[in-house]
This record gives sequence, C-alpha cells and structure tokens, in this order.
Amino acid sequence: MTDIRAELVEKAEKLGLEISPSQAENFQAYMELLLEWNEKMNLTAITEPSAILEKHFLDSLTLLLIFPPKQGAKLIDVGTGAGFPGIPLKILRPDLDLTLLDSLNKRLSFLKELCAALKIEAVFIHKRAEEAGQEKQMRESYDIAVARAVAPLNVLCEYCLPFVKTGGYFVAMKGPGASRELLEATNAIAELGGGKPKTEAFTLPNGEARSLLLLPKMRVTPKRYPRHGGTIAKHPLA
Repeated sequence: MTDIRAELVEKAEKLGLEISPSQAENFQAYMELLLEWNEKMNLTAITEPSAILEKHFLDSLTLLLIFPPKQGAKLIDVGTGAGFPGIPLKILRPDLDLTLLDSLNKRLSFLKELCAALKIEAVFIHKRAEEAGQEKQMRESYDIAVARAVAPLNVLCEYCLPFVKTGGYFVAMKGPGASRELLEATNAIAELGGGKPKTEAFTLPNGEARSLLLLPKMRVTPKRYPRHGGTIAKHPLA
C-alpha cells in the first residue's frame, strides 16, 4: 500500500495546515481501510492514493483554514458518505463533538469500524436528512452543519439549515460554480432562517478550484421545513 504520510504533511504545510506524525498515521490508516472496504461496497470513485489525499483529505481540511470552529463545537456532517469532511476534521480537531449522518447503514458500518480503528469518538445516525431534521433532539442543535454533497445549494439548505442553532453556520463545500448556486438559493436561504452568505474560494495543491459557502443561521427555521425528500427534489425552494 502506498505511503501517503510524507506527501500529506508536505502538501498540508503548503496550505497552512500542520499535521503531526500521529495524525498522518491516522490518515494513512484511513486511506487503507477506505480502499479495503471500497472493494466490497461503493464508498468512493477516487482510488488513487495521491488523489484521495488531495480530493478527500486536504479538501475536507480546508474548512479549518477558512472557518475554524470554536473549541468543542458541535458539528454534524450531513450525508457523510465515507466520512468526508467530518472525520478528517476530527483527526485534526479531536475537541469537536462530531455527528455523522447518513441514510445508508452500510456506510455507517464502515465509519464505525474506521472510528474504532482510529480511536475517534463520534455519534452515528442512520436516517435521511429530512427525517433527522424534524427530530426534536437534533433540530436547531448544532453549531455547524457541513455537507460536501453534490445537490444544488437550495436543496442542501433545506436539508442542513434545520440542524443549525441560531448563531451557528451551515458550511457547504462546493466547486468553482458556487456563485451561481448561491444566487439561485437566495430566497431559500432567507426562507429557512439563513442570513447573508459569505463565499471563500481557494485552490487545492493540484490546482483544482474549490469554494466554501458560509451561511449564518439568523432565526429559527419554520417547522414545515425540511419537507419530505421527494417534495424537496421535485419542488426545491426557488
């Protein structure tokens, strides 16, 4: 198995992130377990070690440069999949109170084994985001909700903003077309209790463009949101 530790430390340093030897070891173990499980279930289409390093690990960690969470922040990774960005963030910031939410139990089985191997504490929730967002113990409960999902921003906002407490943030991790998505989601953000968003653009070491959209939660989300998943998909907030 390719050893990515030295390359990870070097490229992270160029971004402005410091990764300790023990943290680099955790990322190495993460990659190895990811690729092992990927042979029996679809966790990632990216399987080349250097690409995993850049497009999964470093991409996830850019949030710490642009929007570092407060100490002990309660963070939910919505539609976490193979654990991005939640677990890379937890490796560098073990103080974070991390919840991993996914609709597919097989992915959570992988994440439980991964967290046990890395000695990482997290809460695992097997639910669809629109169901979890209506639950009293989860709704308006988190300092930060994050998502790297490919869904349009107006759809992601309905899934994610209900989790965020007033004064918290929803952080959407996007590609270079984020500005247009933000324009199309303006009314949805206001309807769901969001405030004026902020966009931060950056470039990964391999030259790929990325954007972080920071959406503050200004008021409580109306109880009717999130709607049923089929309704969100067919009739997204315009």
